[in-house]
Amino acid sequence: MHKHFTVTGFLSHNGNTALHWHKLNTWLPPGGHIEKNENPIEAVLREIFEETGILSELIHSRSKYQYQIPPQLPVPETIGVYHLPDGDGGMKSEHQHIDYIYFARPMSLDQLELPKTKNDQWRWVSEKTLLEKTSLLHHITGELIPIHEDVRELALASIRADLQTR
Repeated sequence: MHKHFTVTGFLSHNGNTALHWHKLNTWLPPGGHIEKNENPIEAVLREIFEETGILSELIHSRSKYQYQIPPQLPVPETIGVYHLPDGDGGMKSEHQHIDYIYFARPMSLDQLELPKTKNDQWRWVSEKTLLEKTSLLHHITGELIPIHEDVRELALASIRADLQTR
């Protein structure tokens, strides 16, 4: 089975996290494939900016070791292994995403508006909405669609990390 290395960045600010309706038919935060000659940190910051237009910084929940050489990259909050069906992302066969998951916050409070297009609407989802397991309204169909448990749990953890490290 093909394995792709990917990143996800839970972008949180002031008790909210950014989610959108993804082509995989689920609510997801920013993320995507790690490109050639790119490390996971470069990839997650790029993906957050490309998808939301917001420059961000990682929230470091773990301290680095004391040694200086070799340089250290911040560790992800977790690494998820997601099985994807045939036809996703141009793949003609089932494959896996090995997903490095990070928490991030906006670098500036001047630009917090999320993009809204006909096919892709980003939204700030509140901690209350996540705690109450409230479904989100799909912008085209008008259906109320629940947030998957892994996304909900990680979004809440990202919000907490943002609030605790300010």
